Amino acid sequence: MRTDTNLQPNQTAKAKLTDAPPTARVWYGGVFGRTLFLIVLIIITAKVASPQIERLSSIYETPGDLIRVLMGVGVCGWFVVNLFILPKDAGAYRIWMYMGLLLLPLAVLCAYVVW
Repeated sequence: MRTDTNLQPNQTAKAKLTDAPPTARVWYGGVFGRTLFLIVLIIITAKVASPQIERLSSIYETPGDLIRVLMGVGVCGWFVVNLFILPKDAGAYRIWMYMGLLLLPLAVLCAYVVW
């Protein structure tokens, strides 16, 4: 086992490596993938939570529609807030970059099917 003299007793060498900021490519890729994924989730949630009848006054006729619309507004608001809260470490950007490549086609397919 290798011991590094510059580390505190509770730190490891791996923890010291994760403090490095992400590269520009990883940062842009992570932000782009995360943003597009959250936007698609907002679109899906807004479509699913919208009233079944096109009149907006129909949400007062059935309590289920009112509850669904209110929950949809809350979830969409939560997604919008999370758009502006960026991850704190380089690993999160890397994960979002790779997961964006995997999840974006699936999310767009789900949005197409829901629409």
